[in-house]
Amino acid sequence: MPADPRRWLALVAVALSVLVISFDMTILNVALPTLASQLQATTGQQQWIVDAYTVVFAAAMLPAGLLGDRYGRRRTLTVGLALFGLASAVGMLTDSPATLIAARAAMGLAAALVMPMSLAVIPGIFPAGERRRATAILSAAIAGGAPLGPLIGGLLLQHFWWGSVFAVNVPLTVLGIGACLLLLPETRNPAAPRIDLPGTVLAATGLGALTYGIIEGSDRGWADLLVLTTLIGSVVLLTALVLRSRHRSDPMLDLTLLADPAFRWSSVAATLISLVLFGAFFVLPLYFQSVLGADALGSGLRLMPMMLGLLVAARLSERLVTRLGARAVITLGLALLAAALLFGSRTGSADGYGRAAAWLTVLGLGMGLALITAQGSALITLPPARAGVGSGLLQTLRQVGGAIGIAAFGSLLAGSYRSALDTGGLPAEAAHRAEASVVAADAVARETGRPALGAAAHVAYVHGMGLVLLVAGLVAAVSAVLVAARMPAGEATRGTPADRPEPATAGDHR
Repeated sequence: MPADPRRWLALVAVALSVLVISFDMTILNVALPTLASQLQATTGQQQWIVDAYTVVFAAAMLPAGLLGDRYGRRRTLTVGLALFGLASAVGMLTDSPATLIAARAAMGLAAALVMPMSLAVIPGIFPAGERRRATAILSAAIAGGAPLGPLIGGLLLQHFWWGSVFAVNVPLTVLGIGACLLLLPETRNPAAPRIDLPGTVLAATGLGALTYGIIEGSDRGWADLLVLTTLIGSVVLLTALVLRSRHRSDPMLDLTLLADPAFRWSSVAATLISLVLFGAFFVLPLYFQSVLGADALGSGLRLMPMMLGLLVAARLSERLVTRLGARAVITLGLALLAAALLFGSRTGSADGYGRAAAWLTVLGLGMGLALITAQGSALITLPPARAGVGSGLLQTLRQVGGAIGIAAFGSLLAGSYRSALDTGGLPAEAAHRAEASVVAADAVARETGRPALGAAAHVAYVHGMGLVLLVAGLVAAVSAVLVAARMPAGEATRGTPADRPEPATAGDHR
């Protein structure tokens, strides 16, 4: 079958779709203070405005991949974009924190339909020799959304009302839908397994409970009864899913994909990268806004060196993989991530932005080399007929890794900040507020006329941030060693099942 002449334009349409999904994961980082004041959202509600998206996103990814394989990848992608635009419109218009949380959950469901399908369409429209380049471009769009989110959010909040961070999604999703319908051929695999309802329930509830438990554990404490019950329940549910999958000929969770060492170690690397990066993304916006005094827009602009490094990596990754092999490039990227994070961990409260700009550039370069190559190496090993389920598994692992990173690093930051903050002389209620966050400490300092409290809070926050970046850097260094030692050299670039076209009966090109 000849290559579709519109395939690169189609890739642009798909990249636009995933860029919208990707930057929406971080756009609220700079908008939360505004949302809190405008909607009178409590701390718990603020957390769930962010986390409802992540929980549903992770929970729905596996069944969404199967839906696309069976009923059409373009159809599933456009339905997901339509739902994302509709949920964004609801979020834009609401004045209730509860409604906004529900809208964010619906956006997470939509994202679960879009993300695996964006990667799954590549085997259907690109010949084998072009798939790594196409995957690299799409992976760059996915990775680029994270630093773009705070910048876009800051720009919108500076000129418009808080709902603009949701309003921006509506025209972008309309544009993405139109481009996908016009440019993207439909591909499906009629031989894909039927929807396994018990397996779908086990996957959604198990992954949802795992993500919920991790997020709540960082806030309630890991010994909390609800947290323990949720985490134990998730282990039981996911174990049942694994056992069910092993005894089915056409499972939704296809564990045989992990038998390929290239797919397995590329997926492990992508998961560890997500875990590490969420540590950095979690601590930086507050550092820029509370310690360095930037506004929302300034915070987003200060993340742009990361984007510069990412763009350089996107241009270099394919050539480096050709010359050095995927294992070497992923290892190099993880080593650069480790070096950047460890350098950033030495930040002092008196340091300016120059130090952050330097290590953020290296962080973006390492993130691009490692993540783009890891995702590309995983996906080119997939048979086209299982592209949806395989990319769904890869993105599920990444989301769970990110959720673990948010919870673990958030808990580490909160504990370190509280232990380093001196609230001596403050009334108990004011001390409790100041210990909640550096933003709250700044507010208490202004209310009580104690500028020394604000300065102490900044020192305590930088101390906690340094500890988070230190641990993240060490995880990245260990990950580099693991990939170098265990990932097979060259296996991800050899002829694989992905090089074989999808059976004629499995594709429907229109």
